[in-house]
Amino acid sequence: MALEAIIFHGTGGNPEVAWYPWLAKRLTARGYTVEVPHYPTLNAEPIDTFLPKVLEAHTFTPETVLVGHSGGAALLLAILERVPAAKAFLVAGYCTPPNTSDEPVLRPSYDWDAIRANVQDPYFINSLKDPYGCDAAQGRAMFERVGGTQIVRNDGHFGDYNQVYDEFPLLDSLIP
Repeated sequence: MALEAIIFHGTGGNPEVAWYPWLAKRLTARGYTVEVPHYPTLNAEPIDTFLPKVLEAHTFTPETVLVGHSGGAALLLAILERVPAAKAFLVAGYCTPPNTSDEPVLRPSYDWDAIRANVQDPYFINSLKDPYGCDAAQGRAMFERVGGTQIVRNDGHFGDYNQVYDEFPLLDSLIP
């Protein structure tokens, strides 16, 4: 079985910020083939036109490990409605508007049954307080609909322009 992982950055991010390069190196050292794509239109382009491009650009198998941060975690919900994954890690994720900003990455509603069927043990990692509203209540809303594991920390947004978060040992330890 080939080990594959895809790490999706957050809104306005890129593959070189926060803990993404560190995690990619850690997973590669363990034998994973890792993709950390750059999607500059994430959460700027409507999900209905953005999602098909993402699905076409990657190979998703039932063995793929998916990691998404912030807007990338919201993207994972739409992906998981359509494709299976071995594991999914939604970091600072959200399923409803977390603040007053426009959120084109969100769907008006989700097929929670399909998401539940496509990933057996999702992880929702959120903070008690998040500067963008991607907090523990958002993680709880997803957990209650899908199950899995919810982890609540007090680590802000887990990396941002004003928050250095170059390593993420907790996330690394959760990925098999």
